[in-house]
Amino acid sequence: MVAGSRIRAGCFIAWSIAAAIGRTVFGANSSEDVTVYPSYGYREEDTWIVPLRMWVHEDRPSAVSLAVKATTAFEGLTESEALLLRGRIADFVADSESREAIVLKFDGDPANEELRVIDVQREPLISDKNGVIQGTLRLSTTRAAEILTAQNSSDGWLSFSVVSEGHSGHGRVRLIADTGLSIISDIDDTIKITEIPAGRSVVIRNTFFREFVAVPGMANRFSEQKDAAFHYVSGGPWQLYEPLSEFLCSPEIGFPEGSWHMKTVTKNLMSGETWKNLGELTTNENVTYDQKIRQISELMTHFPARKFILVGDSGERDPDVYREIQRRYPEQVREIWIRDVIDDRNLRPERLKGMTIIPVEESTPPR
Repeated sequence: MVAGSRIRAGCFIAWSIAAAIGRTVFGANSSEDVTVYPSYGYREEDTWIVPLRMWVHEDRPSAVSLAVKATTAFEGLTESEALLLRGRIADFVADSESREAIVLKFDGDPANEELRVIDVQREPLISDKNGVIQGTLRLSTTRAAEILTAQNSSDGWLSFSVVSEGHSGHGRVRLIADTGLSIISDIDDTIKITEIPAGRSVVIRNTFFREFVAVPGMANRFSEQKDAAFHYVSGGPWQLYEPLSEFLCSPEIGFPEGSWHMKTVTKNLMSGETWKNLGELTTNENVTYDQKIRQISELMTHFPARKFILVGDSGERDPDVYREIQRRYPEQVREIWIRDVIDDRNLRPERLKGMTIIPVEESTPPR
């Protein structure tokens, strides 16, 4: 068995064992955590509409320990690698909570209004079998202005908290003006070194067993775009949001706060879709093309008067995705930036024609 296959098998055997063990073995927490992924709001007439995704779950430290122990035995991880793995897989083996009703309040809201995420019929949603609630919040422009003032927000960002009994969590959302500049950025090999062209073994090690490394200079490039709104669109799974966001948006690394848009990997092990998604996660196929087209198109549709810079790398299909987005929304795409990790500017120059190229030798840290 080649090294990449051993690592891949070791990780997913361990995760499958841990995920298959129910709460009755490990016990339940008294409070369920609610991860609220950073989002944005767009305006329709006198209403702000906020697409929102939440995940209701209970951490399972014993399941994490089991997964790390199994992977260490299979792969021979060092102590530091095992410690990193513990943090990276926590959300893969957490226990998703279905049929939960989550109530939110904006911090400092003078009206102290309780809110629920609603569906297209404006009915309140509960968590599905994977613990996910995905719908919208709606705020009148008057209410939004009151909350912005109460929170002393000058850039559109608002904070809110989960207040339903037995739940805990906090979230952030930015109400974005109709006009202005937005940056849509990939993550792997665009702003974080993943080395996807090096193959599955290297990708898995960089994702789960090694310290994350930011692409030098990219945070500065982003900060130079004054007053821009940011959206991180990645083919990585939602289960990696926590470690990625804590790293990339930390003061030390300095990438701007923004909304996150990632790949759904279900966790119901009785579902064939789950095993299909897990299999896609461990391959280097072009499985994120449709996902990125859909998520970016949604942003373009919500902000038809804004200009966009699309940022990616040449290692996967970012140039193809962005070319198609530019074809569909030519008036909105101002620039495309591509970090050229496979020398496409010389080997396949037509692929990057008209795009701003960031040479990889200018943005690769020493290992």
